Amino acid sequence: MTCSPKLFSWMNEIRQHLHQNPELSFYETETATYIQNKLQSIGIQSTGGVSGTGVLAEIGPSDTKLTIGLRADMDALPITEETGLSFASDKRGSMHACGHDGHVAMLLGAASLLQQMDLTHRIRFLFQPAEEKGNGAQKMIEAGAIDGLEAIFAGHIDTHYETGSITVDEGIICAFADPFTIRIHGNSGHAARPHETKDAIVAAAGLITSLQSLVAREVDPNHAAVLSIGKIQAGEIHNVIADNAILEGTIRSTHPDARKRMLAGLKRMVNGNASLYDVRTELVFLDTLPAVINHKLATTVARDAAATIVSKENVISQGPSSLGGEDFAFYLQKIKGCLVRFGAKKTEPSGPAHSSTFDFDDAVLSIGASWYAQVAMNFQKQV
Repeated sequence: MTCSPKLFSWMNEIRQHLHQNPELSFYETETATYIQNKLQSIGIQSTGGVSGTGVLAEIGPSDTKLTIGLRADMDALPITEETGLSFASDKRGSMHACGHDGHVAMLLGAASLLQQMDLTHRIRFLFQPAEEKGNGAQKMIEAGAIDGLEAIFAGHIDTHYETGSITVDEGIICAFADPFTIRIHGNSGHAARPHETKDAIVAAAGLITSLQSLVAREVDPNHAAVLSIGKIQAGEIHNVIADNAILEGTIRSTHPDARKRMLAGLKRMVNGNASLYDVRTELVFLDTLPAVINHKLATTVARDAAATIVSKENVISQGPSSLGGEDFAFYLQKIKGCLVRFGAKKTEPSGPAHSSTFDFDDAVLSIGASWYAQVAMNFQKQV
């Protein structure tokens, strides 16, 4: 199952178009229309508007109950691009900085390949919005996108690994992700008279420092976990003590006990901070993500498909579970499936995922498309 130079060129054109025209989570309207047009150009009818901007398409015999799902995410990130690429984002503040443009191109390439195969079962293509927002998969499920599926597969571009390699692992490969917001309420006043105020910034600074002890002193060192504060918002002017502060962060963990201790510790320390600084605090957990746990049978199928595409020697383990979150986990709570990683390290330096200088080796497009098609063919032989 290989991609011709013509198919690679077609996918590369798709990737560059999407990269130049990124759209944020649940705003992928033009992206969805573009995908539907590309599907139609290869003779595949599709349904748009799934969970807002998602796209579904199916091929194969209609008289079978077994359907295999292949998923690609399609949203961009709120980042201003600084790659200098000839096809860099035309939209300031929006960028494909995680490879989703490549994922869409791969899945369209796989659809083209599978159109030429002798299929014994249905294959459903899921172009999913809002992976970066963390709940696009859940919305797709609610819209019926996986109804009738026996299994679902997906891959993610990863520049930590050499191009030509595919990581395949059974069990937990991505962390539990628990994003949160902390609001601190104090009393404002003149910067010269702090005794008349309750300083929300000082309370916030103290809390941020204290929270760093959670992983170091309350989590088993053998269990991976991290707590990060990614955003702090407080104050209006240099000579007014702030009455409110907002902190936004995330907890990542790969073991249920570590997660339990981290969540409990965060609640305790936020409440304690209120007493320590005589302020009011609120802790709100947002859209939490379960861990991605690859199913045994699906992982075996994914590994065999990878060996066919890149050779057995280039099918590797990702190593320890990633602390990154991935909403593909929601699908795996409902049906069997597997998420793999496509090595796509560039020869010249580029930034990491979620950075303004992220880029990947375009050669991965052929590998990803071939794997998607091969895993679909292999799975239908297993049942």
